[in-house]
Parts: sequence; C-alpha cells; structure tokens
Amino acid sequence: MSEKNFEDYHLSDEIRKALDALRYGTPTEVQAEVIPRAFENRDLVVRSQTGSGKTASFGIPICEMIAWEEKNPQVLVLTPTRELAVQVREDIANIGRFKRIKAIAVYGKEPFSKQRDELKQKTHVVVGTPGRVMDHIERGTLVLDDIKYLVIDEADEMLNMGFINKVEAIINELPSNKVTMVFSATLPKDVENLCHQYMTNPVHIEIGSSEITTSTIEHRLIEVKEGDKISLLKDVTVVENPDSCIIFCRTKEHVDTVYTELKRSNYPCGRLHGGLEQEYRFEVMDGFKMGHFRYLVATDVAARGIDIDNVSLIINYDVPMEKESYVHRTGRTGRAGKQGKAIMFATPSEEKYVKAIERYIGFEIPKVEAPTPQEVANGQSAFNEKLSGRRIVKNNKTARVNKDIMKLYFSGGKKKKLRAVDFVGTIAKIPGVTADDIGIITVQDNLSYVDILNGKGSIVLQAMENTTIKGKKLKVSKANK
Repeated sequence: MSEKNFEDYHLSDEIRKALDALRYGTPTEVQAEVIPRAFENRDLVVRSQTGSGKTASFGIPICEMIAWEEKNPQVLVLTPTRELAVQVREDIANIGRFKRIKAIAVYGKEPFSKQRDELKQKTHVVVGTPGRVMDHIERGTLVLDDIKYLVIDEADEMLNMGFINKVEAIINELPSNKVTMVFSATLPKDVENLCHQYMTNPVHIEIGSSEITTSTIEHRLIEVKEGDKISLLKDVTVVENPDSCIIFCRTKEHVDTVYTELKRSNYPCGRLHGGLEQEYRFEVMDGFKMGHFRYLVATDVAARGIDIDNVSLIINYDVPMEKESYVHRTGRTGRAGKQGKAIMFATPSEEKYVKAIERYIGFEIPKVEAPTPQEVANGQSAFNEKLSGRRIVKNNKTARVNKDIMKLYFSGGKKKKLRAVDFVGTIAKIPGVTADDIGIITVQDNLSYVDILNGKGSIVLQAMENTTIKGKKLKVSKANK
C-alpha cells in the first residue's frame, strides 16, 4: 500500500482531531490494508496478531461512515471476553469522540436493566459478548434493523470458547445487506467455514505474524525447576526492573499464589483471573492502566483486552499449553512501535509445549541463564527505588482525548419532557459557546448528561446555574464519571 499517512484517507476534521489526540501518527500495516477496503464496504477476513492496531483499522472507517442522526445501532462488534468488549468500546468512543459517536458495551455479569436503559438512548455502536448480545436480541432490547456493519473480533478465540454457534445465530438475525469484517490471529477451519458461509466475496488480508512477533519483542527462555520459580521470578524482576510488567500463569491458583508472594515482598501488584468478580476485574484493569501498581499477575483471560502502550516486560511464569496463547500474551508488550521483552520460565516437563510454540512462531527462543546473585545484588537498590515510586503513565489515550471535555449532570430528563435538542438550543445561546462545543447528550427519565467540548465546560456550568431549559430550572453540576 502506498498510503503511509492518515491524510490520504480524506477523513473528517472530527476524526482527524481525535487521531491527533490519540497520537496515531502513521497507519500500521493492518490499518493501511483494512481502512481503504472498509471504505469500499467490502467484506473482509483479516488475519492479524494482537497489538497490530486492528481495532483502529475498523474503528476509523466505521466512525467516519456512521450516520450520526440515526437513533438505532448501525454497528455491532462481537468480542469473546468482557474485558475486550470494554476495551473496544473505549477505543471506538475515543476515535468517534468529536463526531459524538455513542458506543456502548453489553456483557454478562452486569445488570441487564442498566444495559437496556442505555440501548433506549441514541446508540451508534454496540460492542458485546455473544451470550449477552443474544439475550438483548431475544428480549427485543437490541434493535437490529439498521445494522450496516458487523465486526467479529478475535474469531479464533470465539471458537476456543465455544461461542461459534451463538455467533451464527446472531448473524442469522442481522440484515442481509450488511458489511461483515472478521479479525482473527489465526484462521482455524471452522472460522474459515463461517466466513465462506456468511460473507460475499470477502477480501483476505494477511499481516505477517513474524514481524509482529519478532521486530519489537525480545524473547528469552529460562529453564527452571517448578519449586524454584518464585525465587527466580523475584530475581528476574530485580534485574529487569521493568516500568510495567504482566506475569502470566496457567491457573487461577497459580495467580493467587504468585500474587500473595509478591504482596508479601511489598511489590505493588494486582491480580486478574476468571474466578474474581467482574467489577473487581475492571477495577484492577483500570488501576493497572492508570499506574496505581506496576505488576499484574494474570491468567489468559487478561491477555485479551489489555491495551496499554507501555508494558515493558511479559513474564510467562507458566508455559502456555496452547501455542496461540504465547502470541497473545507476549503481544501485550512491544506495542505501538515500542520495544518490549518476553521471558518464559520452562520446567523440564514443558519442553514439548515450548517446541510447539517455537514451530508456530517460526524461530527458536534463545535460552539464557538465571540471574546470578551478583547481578541481583547490583540491581537491588535501583529496584527498591523504583518500587517505592508510582509508575508514570505516559500513554493514557482516553485521558488525552477527554482533556478538554467536561461531562455535566442535569437534574431532569424525559419525565420533564426534555429532549437533546432542548439542551442544544439553550447551551448554544451561551456567549462564547456554539453547537460544535456540545458532545454526546444522554437523556434518561429523571436526569441527563451533556458532554461539553473544547474546554468550554466551566463557561457552560457557570451560565447554566442561572438559566432555564424549556422554562424548567434544573440543578447542574460536574458529573462524577
């Protein structure tokens, strides 16, 4: 592809402004291949590893092509995990922020009624797990009449988790004239069959996995006995002294053990596995993104859905049994063109899994010796110093996009006969404020939220304290969220 600049895609000012805030400089390989074809409304099958920028590859053209004024959802994105649903929703909301694109995530273990109320609002994009999406379809709370784009993300993982039948059932409920895009790190036979059955002459795009796996990630292997892993882990973290590190374990029991050991040694750390409450898992994920702690101990449930530009070290405490998991785990580092490191601990009994991984990624992982006591002693003081300081987060994309946005809360909604147009009409009359400074408006039964853009939030807040909307005096304040 000759395109090496987002300027080449003739994007609207609103989308370009968001990409600038997100610091998307030049398109990644997958973006350069997907974006022009997405604009042609072609069905696409994209094989691309994690960390290659694929969410933006469909998020940018979709946000550009959405008709803002339509009330019903125009885009449905299916993801295998709740974490990934939340991450993709956030990415799309960021890209479409200044075009006022409303994206919501629907997934299990969250109140159905909360999601139902959100879906009653004008919604452009719905991102969800297959089970909860099907629930909404069956109960009539998700209207599919205007769906123009279906994105199936991490299709291979959908298959692994047994969701493929639900995905097919959802496809059968959608309008036949939609555009379908399938993204997958690998293309098992069942995924290929799905594509051939439900897509029209799809364009196949394959992004070489080798450059994703090798160019920005340094891979290393340390042989170790099972009983020596904890002490090796502590030695490696002292010598490597990472800014940010994810430690992957095979089971939740191992996660709990490693987490407890690190806590005991005063490591600032969090843990993630499927046995923890969903609310807690989101809190941990947010805490890690915001830099509240430096080390995250996790099972593979967390390998999808962590999109942080500056994880500098991945430690595979246990060798993954599935070769694909190695790519997903290590793909959490070396993102956005930065260098990363992946170190795997392997016991003698795990050699066959290591060999399978090496065949899959196409190279032998170099073996290195465990750190010597001298190396550990030399690194200890720098390690202790970093341990006591908070991690500096340089890449919180959402914070950058929202920098000049203030969300205002108003104490009235539909029951007071208020509509979005009433808020726009009143706010746009404030001196120094125009309709372009008003973002997403959410009108619920008894309250409303209005995003004020371009740093004008304080002006609007002050003016609205003495202004009525449709003759009604409402309490107004800065929203908590």
